[in-house]
Parts: sequence; structure tokens; C-alpha cells
Amino acid sequence: MNFSKLARKFLIAGALFLAVPMASFAQFAIAISVHTAPPPLPVYVQPPLPAEGYIWTPGYWAYSDDAGYYWVPGVWVQPPTVGVLWTPPYWGFEGGVYGFHAGYWGPHVGFYGGINYGFGYTGVGFGGGLWVGGHFSYNSVVNNFGGVHVTNVYVNRTVINNTVINNHASFNGPGGWQARPTAQEQQYAHEQHFQPTAAQQQHFETAHNTPAQRFSANAGHPTVVAARTPQAFHQQAAHIGTPAQRDGFGNRNEVNTRQGNQQARINNGVRSGQLTPGETRNLENRDSSINRQAQADRAANGGALTGQERQQINQRQNNVSNSINRDDHNANNDRAAAARQGKAPQQERQQAQHVEKNNAPHPKEDHPRR
Repeated sequence: MNFSKLARKFLIAGALFLAVPMASFAQFAIAISVHTAPPPLPVYVQPPLPAEGYIWTPGYWAYSDDAGYYWVPGVWVQPPTVGVLWTPPYWGFEGGVYGFHAGYWGPHVGFYGGINYGFGYTGVGFGGGLWVGGHFSYNSVVNNFGGVHVTNVYVNRTVINNTVINNHASFNGPGGWQARPTAQEQQYAHEQHFQPTAAQQQHFETAHNTPAQRFSANAGHPTVVAARTPQAFHQQAAHIGTPAQRDGFGNRNEVNTRQGNQQARINNGVRSGQLTPGETRNLENRDSSINRQAQADRAANGGALTGQERQQINQRQNNVSNSINRDDHNANNDRAAAARQGKAPQQERQQAQHVEKNNAPHPKEDHPRR
């Protein structure tokens, strides 16, 4: 497939398909193509549900010629009609370029590149909720209800992905997620699809028009990674850059910069094998807990962190940093010892036990002959 011939010049990558015929979705239409890979997905915490009837739509990297890659925050939105679900957009690598496939609403969740966006979007389908009798029912294992009383809930613990962890790839293809649409997903592609709502379109535009959301400005750590509603993000974006916002968690300050750096260190530890799966889970959970604390503090103080709150969060980040150093150091010590002896650490211990046993005094030689 020649992606370059299919490339389109649109201002808003998130709303690209508004200029694409509806039937083209059946062919997994490519709205734009780029020669550089989209950045990895950032780690974030889902904001609380604003009210019953909203459905979570995950964040993603969009692209335009004037802005380059920019982050469209994950957000709760109201669907355009009863009975439809959101199929997230995705990037796919083929023919030497990265092609953007726009998201849409439909009776079923179609193919979205196998990307693990988290919060129910594990790469196949959606485990965050389903429609029952004209009402949307939420999986309580996945969704953050906050203080909202939700009537229609169920429990499905097979969906374990409250945060995006370990593999943060944001595209399908070599170097990213390896997946192809199933026969069922291909059938879903021929169903009636709906465009994003007006609120979603505003959300896309706000992300595009906010310089702090651009990869060129945030190096992969967007100012706003997730929002409660499109309107909330629009209001927040209008104040980005003010003194209060510069002090707020989630912006480019000392707090979230350290979080981004530590997440990168964790990712490096996973790739190098220096962090075990258990150590990785522990560090990811602690990092997410710090994120939740900062967001809660910021929400309680009009969008800013107090000096004491920043100090507390920095202390917790120091603890995580020390844990990363300790876990990496332990792995290095084990490898160094193994390299010196040409044996794995477990083999070293087994040999040491064997030597100790053989060198132990024999009972008959407790009193040697004179």
C-alpha cells in the first residue's frame, strides 16, 4: 500500500475523518502519513467519572504539519447515541511510513492496531463497559468513579490494565505492537459508524492549539495527559503558562519532569533485564500513587501545589529513585559475580553449599589421633 498517495493535509489530526467519506472506514482508511514514529504513550491516571453516561476515550498522539506530534488527552465523553462504543485511533507502520487511522463510534469496537491504551482498551475490544438495556454498565475494576454514585456496574477482573505499563508503544508494526484485524473486527468495520461529537472535535482542536501539548515542547511528557471532560481541558488549556499552572502538577515543572525521568529509567531497567517483573510492578504502582496524590492536591488547591505538597511529592519520588538504584545495583552485583566465576548466581550458591558440606569435619575426626 502506498501511504504517500493517501496522505492528507488536515489541520486537526484527531478530526481528520470529517473530510473522509463514511464508507472509507470499512477499508481502515489512512487519513495522514508521517515518516517518523509517534512518541511512546505517557503513563497517566484516569480522572474520575464526571457522571453516569460518559464513556472513557484514551489519549493518543496526533499530528499536523504545523504542530508536529501533539498529545490529545484521554477524556470522558458522552457518546452520540445509545448503544455505540468508541474505537480509538491508531498509527500503523507500513510501506516505510506511519499512517494515521482515525477513531469512530459504532455498535462494536473495531480494530485499533492492538495498541494497549489502558483503562479497558487492552488492544482488542473494550473491557471498560457495555450497553445493557439502553443503559451503559461500567466495569468497576477498570473505571475510576471518584465520588460519583454509579447504578449500573459489574465486575470483570480479567481486565488488568488500570495504567499503561511496560510496553508504551503507540503504533502498530515493526518496533511496536504486532497485530492484524481479526475476521470479526473486519466485519465490525462495515457497520454504521458515527463521527466524533462536537465536544470531541473541540477537544481535538484544543490539543492542537495548545503548544505545551506538542512533542517539540514537552519531549514526550505532555502538560495535560488526561482530563475529566473536553470542557475541563479547554478551560485548563486557556490558563497554561500562568504562574499557578506552572506550579501545578502535570505541567513542565520539577515534579512531573522527575516523574517522566523516573518512568524512563524504569523502562530502561525493563529492557535491560535489570528490573524483574515484580520490581517493575512495584515501581509502576508507586509512581502511579505519586501521580494520584499530586492530582488530588492540585484539584484541592485551584490547580497549584503548595510548597509543602511539592516537598512531600519530591520526597516520595526520592524514595522511588533510591529503589530504582537499589534494584539496578542488585542486578549488576549478581551479574558481576556470575561473570567472575562464569556461573549464574544460583549456581554459585549451590557450589558454595556443596563446598561447605564437603569441608565439614567428619564425626569420626572430631578428635584426631595424636
